[in-house]
Amino acid sequence: MSRIENMTPPPKKLLDQVRDAIRVRHYSYRTEETYVQWIRRFILFHNKRHPKDMGAAEIEAFLTHLAVQQRVAASTQNQAFSALLFLYREVLRQELDESINAVRARQPRQLPTVLTKEEVKSVIQHLSGMPKLVIQVLYGSGVRLNEGLNLRVKDLDFAQHQIIVRNPKGYESRMTMLPTSLAEPLKLHLERVRQTHQQDIDRGCGSVHLPFALERKYPHADREWIWQFVFPAIGIARDPRSALARRHHLHPSGVQKALKQAVRSTDLAKRVGCHTFRHCFATHLLEAGYDIRTVQELLGHKDVKTTMIYTHVLNRGGKGVRSPLDS
Repeated sequence: MSRIENMTPPPKKLLDQVRDAIRVRHYSYRTEETYVQWIRRFILFHNKRHPKDMGAAEIEAFLTHLAVQQRVAASTQNQAFSALLFLYREVLRQELDESINAVRARQPRQLPTVLTKEEVKSVIQHLSGMPKLVIQVLYGSGVRLNEGLNLRVKDLDFAQHQIIVRNPKGYESRMTMLPTSLAEPLKLHLERVRQTHQQDIDRGCGSVHLPFALERKYPHADREWIWQFVFPAIGIARDPRSALARRHHLHPSGVQKALKQAVRSTDLAKRVGCHTFRHCFATHLLEAGYDIRTVQELLGHKDVKTTMIYTHVLNRGGKGVRSPLDS
């Protein structure tokens, strides 16, 4: 055996191959962790058999187990199915030649929870600091929580009163409104963020993760002001992919915990989450008479049918019919 053959690196483990395939396709770190978790659970469920020795029958058994024994939601089962399809098609390069006839979790038809304008104001009044500003952006612009937390300084256009949402769900960037009432609070917030960024630079830090291959194309852009997160984390942490010490964006759990406490303080008898404010944004725009196509574009929905669920919310209370008890 030659010396070169001795230096050949050992083949990568399966889960490492999955991570590589996900990163090549520029999936988010959150998706990476979710897919790896489901693939690991699939392997453990079948007593650590290698997926290449299994197929449609084993996938069907696992998905049925999730629906019947674990009683997971339909969205959770679909997530597991997507992870396994990715494993077989993109990593193992195996097509599943049989149909998957697993017991499927039932998909309930649910209307989103929507607050009144007064309830929204009440919740926001019980928030403070950065979480308050984040929730105001979610309600005022209709962005998702992760979209709001991933905003960079360059994505805020104060002159045009608009926010550019880049690489969102579905990877189709879009523009939405920047509320006039938030312009000054955001400018004051960015002044404080810039001071913190300058302190990081002075200490030899100040780097931020850049999407795709921009770090190689623009070697010093990761320390430029325009690329910094609008809502940065309080401390510096190691990037889970590059292991570099960086200031990431605010963690979603921080906003969620603050919102949960605010909702408790208002004594609202409704289940309220960060996504609720996106629902409120759409519903309140439709109530104000805006065209559903306009709302669709602001939300970034590919199909207007997705946006139309808010028209059902508008008709709550017996489809707008007056009760005989009230006559």
